[in-house]
Amino acid sequence: MSPMSRPPRPSRATHRLTVAQALVRFLAAQYTERDGVRHRLIAGTWGIFGHGNVAGVGQALLEAGEEVMPYHQGRNEQAMVHAAVGYARQRGRLSTQAVTTSIGPGATNLVTGAALATINRLPVLLLPGDYFATRAADPLLQQLEHPVAADVSVNDALRPVSRWFDRVTRPEALIPSVLAAVRVLTDPAETGAVTLALPQDVQAEAYDWPVEFFAERVWRIRRPAPDPVELAEAARAIRAASRPLIVAGGGVHHSEAEDALKALVDATGVPVASTQAGKGSLRHDHPADLGGIGHTGTAVADAVARGADLVIGVGTRYTDFTTASGTLFGRPDVRFVNLNIAPSDAYKMAAATLVCDARAGLEALAGQLAGHRVDAAYEAEYRAGRESWERVVEAAFRAGDDSAVPTQTQVLGALDAVVGDEDVVINAAGSLPGDLHKLWRARSPRQYHVEYGYSCMGYEIPAGIGVQQAAPEAVVWSLVGDGTYLMMPTEIVTAVQERLPVNLVLVQNHGYASIGGLSESVGGERFGTAYRHRAADGTFTGAPLPVDLAANAASLGMDVLRAKTVGELREALAAARACDRPTCVYVETDPAPTAPPAEAWWDVPVAEVAAREAAVAARARYDREVAARRRPL
Repeated sequence: MSPMSRPPRPSRATHRLTVAQALVRFLAAQYTERDGVRHRLIAGTWGIFGHGNVAGVGQALLEAGEEVMPYHQGRNEQAMVHAAVGYARQRGRLSTQAVTTSIGPGATNLVTGAALATINRLPVLLLPGDYFATRAADPLLQQLEHPVAADVSVNDALRPVSRWFDRVTRPEALIPSVLAAVRVLTDPAETGAVTLALPQDVQAEAYDWPVEFFAERVWRIRRPAPDPVELAEAARAIRAASRPLIVAGGGVHHSEAEDALKALVDATGVPVASTQAGKGSLRHDHPADLGGIGHTGTAVADAVARGADLVIGVGTRYTDFTTASGTLFGRPDVRFVNLNIAPSDAYKMAAATLVCDARAGLEALAGQLAGHRVDAAYEAEYRAGRESWERVVEAAFRAGDDSAVPTQTQVLGALDAVVGDEDVVINAAGSLPGDLHKLWRARSPRQYHVEYGYSCMGYEIPAGIGVQQAAPEAVVWSLVGDGTYLMMPTEIVTAVQERLPVNLVLVQNHGYASIGGLSESVGGERFGTAYRHRAADGTFTGAPLPVDLAANAASLGMDVLRAKTVGELREALAAARACDRPTCVYVETDPAPTAPPAEAWWDVPVAEVAAREAAVAARARYDREVAARRRPL
């Protein structure tokens, strides 16, 4: 048969849409599924529009409508990423949000949020505008002209902080690109920030899309089981250990493995200490819960860690705060077993590995350890340590005089007395993360929401919005100091606009209190850490700045409750919890330190030579501490 006589091929059904319209429709049809429960992957899109996305993704969101893709209006691009990350963490990484920006500063404002998401292994989809793919208008407004690479744009700054990056320069390239993007977003071992840079002319270009591109897709979140050989080796190590310790990381929460951890601990008596991301893996009053571990850990957790002969890491990255910069796990014969879905984390600390889902691995270990329990004397020892530490917590929280100005730990004590089991407490930076890690009594798996992978000032308020969106029934508390508040109060406007009853606890301490304390300890003499006028000698040692942050929060639309005393603080927190509007509780604290001191070291290098006495003394202390560091080999 000649080519001219062949029958025509059946036409393929297509939809003619712009690239942006097709992208929005595709994202609306993506779902995750774990344990038989389905979740919408991209639950909404945050956006600030400029010339790089207003006629592309902006028009596509308008045309799709709220039922297809809910739109959220942000005030700062970094904050929009924080809100999406807060949402994703609250939803156990099974659902997240997208963020669209224009080119130029809108796009580069995403970098900090992207780094936070990737470091914390939390999924977020970034959709920044980009230059013209056709180069028809070149250079355009806000375009970076690189001298030796014409294909470089400011969006390339997102490459090192994204788990996956692509620039979609042709309509048909969107199909493989966005499929790969969703694969990474839904992979528990690979997830983080995913960036699709979208040239603004390509966003608006029409294409005939195959209808199957828009069919519902379900991305199943696997629970890989441990390798039988690795499982048997881990079980032998635990049975042989006399002083084992579990270090619970964020992977316990991501896998929803809290019940499996509790079952293993109830059966074996192995105690649990938690990282910042893992706090709440056991309820605070469980007899085997030792609280936080490491530089900001409890006395009992760090004492047990120093004497442990086997450390079982579950879903942890072993950051420097957790290991006290390599000085915490001090027994010469200490060994490690790491249960982690990410091989790169499982192999840390020269550990025997269980590369698997946290819940699947813990359940399998429980089966292998049937009938095994740690020695009764070991249990009695760490339980006595728990009781001793609880008295420390009570002393830090207690206020003897209701008419006194509260200390920061008394602020936490007042909040502790008000919160319910399902309330969510959010923090990220300053001195509060250390106090919370040591002292907070986590009552449920999602209550303790401290971002300490990137410890990003400005995270708390937008994250509170994301958490409130993800869990509208929860009471959400964003805790910030004055330094963090000044970094990013803008999303208060969003909370007011969306009628989200986020509670803000704003602690005024006239500067960077945490870094001030650190500066003093390393010979920096609190240089540049106080919010004060300049004195006659040019230093920032004059009177405190006459700023009124409570008035600022009120001007952005929040209800504000000012508390000057411990008694007023208790009343204000109770009133805020009952309020159905965004509410700020403003309190100025007594600067006297009342938190328990650090139980373990943290390596912040000190000047090796200096003329000032404080730095010379700090270096001598540093040399003594660093000598204790050891690397597991």
